[in-house]
Amino acid sequence: MVKIVDLMFRDAHQSLMATRMRTGDMLPIAETVNDAGYYALEVWGGATFDSCIRYLDEDPWERLRALSDAMPDVKMLMLLRGQNLVGYRNYPDDVVELFVEKAYENGVDIFRVFDALNDVRNMEKAIEVAKGAGAHVQGCISYTLSPIHTIEKYMGFAEELKALDCDSICVKDMAGLLSPGDARELVTSIRGDTGLPVDLHCHTTSGMAQMAYQAGVEAGADMIDTGISPLSGGTAHPPTESFVAAYEGTRHETGLSLERLKEVRDYFRDVREKYEPLIDPLSERVDTDVLLYQVPGGMMSNLMSQLKEQNAMDRYGDVLAEIPRVRKDLGYPPLVTPASQIVGTQAVMNVLTGERYGNVPQEVRDYVLGRYGRPPGEIDPEVKAKVAGGEEPIDHRPADDIEPGLPAVREEAGGLAETEEDLLIYALYPQVGLRFLRGESEAEEIPESVPEVEATSPSTGQASYTVEVDGEAFDVVVVPEGAAEATAAPSRDGLKASMQGTIVDVKVSAGDDVSEGEVVAVLEAMKMQSDVCADRDGTVDEVYVDAGQDVDAGQHLMKIA
Repeated sequence: MVKIVDLMFRDAHQSLMATRMRTGDMLPIAETVNDAGYYALEVWGGATFDSCIRYLDEDPWERLRALSDAMPDVKMLMLLRGQNLVGYRNYPDDVVELFVEKAYENGVDIFRVFDALNDVRNMEKAIEVAKGAGAHVQGCISYTLSPIHTIEKYMGFAEELKALDCDSICVKDMAGLLSPGDARELVTSIRGDTGLPVDLHCHTTSGMAQMAYQAGVEAGADMIDTGISPLSGGTAHPPTESFVAAYEGTRHETGLSLERLKEVRDYFRDVREKYEPLIDPLSERVDTDVLLYQVPGGMMSNLMSQLKEQNAMDRYGDVLAEIPRVRKDLGYPPLVTPASQIVGTQAVMNVLTGERYGNVPQEVRDYVLGRYGRPPGEIDPEVKAKVAGGEEPIDHRPADDIEPGLPAVREEAGGLAETEEDLLIYALYPQVGLRFLRGESEAEEIPESVPEVEATSPSTGQASYTVEVDGEAFDVVVVPEGAAEATAAPSRDGLKASMQGTIVDVKVSAGDDVSEGEVVAVLEAMKMQSDVCADRDGTVDEVYVDAGQDVDAGQHLMKIA
């Protein structure tokens, strides 16, 4: 028998519609899903926590409790980023402990724990706490292709996961790169060497996932991850119903029936129509170029969303070509969160600013300095020198350098955090979480159709249009004559934002003397923070922005005379 883990409530909509599905669109079908016979449902983790508070004005803890209460007969599974939890950086051990304990109390039965770099040191604390709470722990291998990633290397990692007392192992193929041959060899080796059950998680981006699943199941895989058909395919996952039908009456019988799944399918067909304007046509297609640039499904949909925010969809091809170059520079990290964000955001900045590593987010510096863990391969020496600035990387568990975080968080959050769950929202996302806890967040509206015209940039005068040709939508940016030159030319009248984002911190005031290269502000763009540096020696004449303010690409931040 093959057990089915359905991703309809988490990774399916993360891969296709950038994690925008509302809880209110999940609960009406929950009772039917509960009775369908699934082994487990992935309902939480990944980007859902962030999206709930950043875009949907929803409490992620309430979502978890609601889904758990509505589906008591199915195991609730969450994707946990090891020491990163559901964020993009390593958190203190006390924050990890409280988060895992509260996630278990609120309904998580299975913790699928991974580390973007396959550095087991970053998984130890989360696994220890989840096991202590009584949960099932599924240790994750982040699968990728590179000159340094081999079956032997993956098997060494699997043995480390067994030594941590994991209950099962998941091969997480986030970009759809797993071939049938490698699937067969990996499953055979893991089952033979560790004796642990194996779960295959593949995206259909390259078109190989179904073949990989079949080869893996024949080799002894115990579980496969699928998505109900309206939320499958493209950058998402293989359709649930196809495998239910294929294995019916065989030794791989799933225990599900097409008749019981029909109601679930019909429901999500209607839900998909509601969110159709948020689904980029590119994310629905098989794209064998993924075998070259290796961008996973969730990263792909978020990358397109980020480029649209920057009015830069016309640079999509350039960014895809830059991603494998950045990945090689950084020692071939698997492209899974947060490494996918680190590589993807740096690639975007390299392309949009026109200078490779001229603008480096703090997260990229931290990666190069070993603060995310041990890079899989050697970092390019020139890139390392440029990014690290002479500082030596660490070679121990990154969290060992992080002081306990809860005492300070309790003091900072004050009366805003009414529960421990509220406290964790603030601890994981101080800026966005603060807005949410204050009740200042607003839910994004779901457009009824693809918008014909998007906002005009106040700084450049350029406008972004969506043009439909033969039923296919294309994003077109129109720039008034002379605007491109004006944008590209360095301004002597004011320091500008290189990208659209949010000002996290302003470090200077009017009257302050600054030196060229000095950090004068911090900008959060595409969920990464980067320093804004003075473009010359001088005196700050005027500051035009405040911390917490949203800015457009090219907007003046301050004047340095």
